[in-house]
Formats: sequence, C-alpha cells, structure tokens
Amino acid sequence: MSAKKSQPSTKKSAEASRITVTPEQRGQMIAEAAYYQAERRHFEGGDPIQDWLAAETEIYGLLQRT
Repeated sequence: MSAKKSQPSTKKSAEASRITVTPEQRGQMIAEAAYYQAERRHFEGGDPIQDWLAAETEIYGLLQRT
C-alpha cells in the first residue's frame, strides 16, 4: 500500500504569504496615496478629506489582495 501524502491547503499557503502591515505603516501608505491624489490635480481644488477617504479605499483594497 502506498500512503497518500497530504498536500498543504491553498488557504494555509495563502495565509503564510500574506504581508503584515502595522497600523503605522498602513497610515503612512494612506497618507502617501492621499498626497498623490492631490498631486494628480496639481493641488488645485478638491477636498483633503475626500482624498484621504479615497486613499483609504485604495490601500485597504490593495492590502486585502495580498
């Protein structure tokens, strides 16, 4: 009889490859993304709070995919 070797589950492999980001790093990433939002419009008009909220959405989306 040959014993089947168990394959590591994809879920465990995906969890092992996740990047850990501290709250401070996440905040810095959001701040930089918000800055780039404003820079794209040459810092004219717009709303810093809306830039921040858009940056949060962008960064949280990126982090969930990793």
